[in-house]
Parts: sequence; C-alpha cells; structure tokens
Amino acid sequence: MDVIALSWWQLALAAVMVVALAGCTAAMRLGVGRSLLIAATRTVVQLALIGLVLEALFAAERLLWVALMALAMLLIAGREVMARQQRRLRGGWAFGIGTLAMFLSSFAVTVLTLTVIIGPDPWYRPQYAIPLLGMLLGNTMTGVALALDRLTESAWRQRGVIENRLMLGQPWQEAIGDIRREAMRSGLMPTINGMAAAGLVSLPGMMTGQILAGTAPGLAVKYQILIMFAIALGTGFGALAAVAAGSRRLFDSRERLRLDRLAPPRK
Repeated sequence: MDVIALSWWQLALAAVMVVALAGCTAAMRLGVGRSLLIAATRTVVQLALIGLVLEALFAAERLLWVALMALAMLLIAGREVMARQQRRLRGGWAFGIGTLAMFLSSFAVTVLTLTVIIGPDPWYRPQYAIPLLGMLLGNTMTGVALALDRLTESAWRQRGVIENRLMLGQPWQEAIGDIRREAMRSGLMPTINGMAAAGLVSLPGMMTGQILAGTAPGLAVKYQILIMFAIALGTGFGALAAVAAGSRRLFDSRERLRLDRLAPPRK
C-alpha cells in the first residue's frame, strides 16, 4: 500500500480549521482561544524542528547522539512533571524525584524491550529507540505527575489524620499508607483505562499511524500490544518509585510530618 503524501496546502487547511475553532471559543468568551493558538503554533514549530533532528539522527545512527537525545527528552519530561504539580516539594526535589523515577523505569523498560524483545541491529537503532522511549516517557511523565500531585495534595489536606496516627504510635509508612495507595491509583488509572478501551473505544495512536503508513493491521496490532505493555510497566514502576521517594521526603528522620517541605500552591 502506497502512503498518501500530504502537501503544505492540506496542512494549511487543517490549520485554518483550528483557527476557526479558536474564533468560536473567543466568540463564546471561553478564554481558551489564545491558548489554543499558542499550542497549535508550538506544535508546528516543535514537530518541524524535531523532524529535522530525527532525520540527522537517523542518518548518523550513533549511540552518542541517541544517548544525548534521550537525555534531553528525560530532562524536559522531568521539568513537565514538576510544572504539573500544585504543591511540589521544595528545593528541586519534585524535579529530581520525578526525573529519577522516569529514568529508572522508562530507560530500563526501553533498553529491555530493544535488546530482548524487538532486537534491532544495532540495539540502539534510532528508528526504534527514540520513538519507543518517547512514548514511554510521555506516558510515564503523566503517571508520575498525577501520583506526586495526589500524594502531596492529599498529605496537605489530611495532615491532621496523619499526625493523629503518628501520635498513636503508627510508623510513618502506615500513617500515610492510604494516601500512598490513592496516589498510585491516580498515577496508573490513565494507563489502565487506555489498555481497557484499546480496540473497543479507540484505536491507539501508534497502531493508527502504522496502518496509515501501510503496515499490515496484524503486525500493527502486535507492535501496539507490545508498546502498551511496556507503557504499563514504565508507568507502574515510575509511579511506584516516585510515590515511595516523595512520601519519604514528607517525613524527617524522627518520623515527623514535614509539610514545610512543600511549596505554596500554584495560582
């Protein structure tokens, strides 16, 4: 099956429809028209730039450049995790814990998938490594951000309950146990919902893209199942590591609740 090429005028037509949507929201005074246009502009610029970078990266096919690209993606994702939290930990802990959790989970799952399951030659072949890592980081970033945000916000709202449990002699792990479980549920829920609805409510993006590019549906399904399992692993272990480290940071060595380590809520 031949891939239907898209010309610039077709993309411009799609852009005109987005501008029309922004005009409708402005007419209804919803206050999102400007944000929509800025997001659309960023999409065009960012994807155009990353397209040029990936073309050069695919041509070079060197481990050093792949590693540098992966590091840049990780740091940007860590910044996004910190930006999405209302009550983040002070002193760069929100960035550090989120980034470390994604590194331990997403990078480990990506390398395992490339070396053991897919097996490209070389194993760091950018056509496989960068898209796979990008999908894992994107989903892990969401899960980690949701888990940390629920953890810190719930600890702040339920500080009285936690302190009462501590005074009754419970260790800090038990005093904040319910909150940690809810934080983990929040981090994993988008992934679980996506897996449950795949193929019934929606066709996942990677599978749709492969089919549009001419890949046989059977092969596209196999790759999509692999990716969704990898995303579940990365998100689960990432959220688990972030919740474990974040909840420990909320207590000192004497097992006292230290909410002074949380920054004021963002406005």
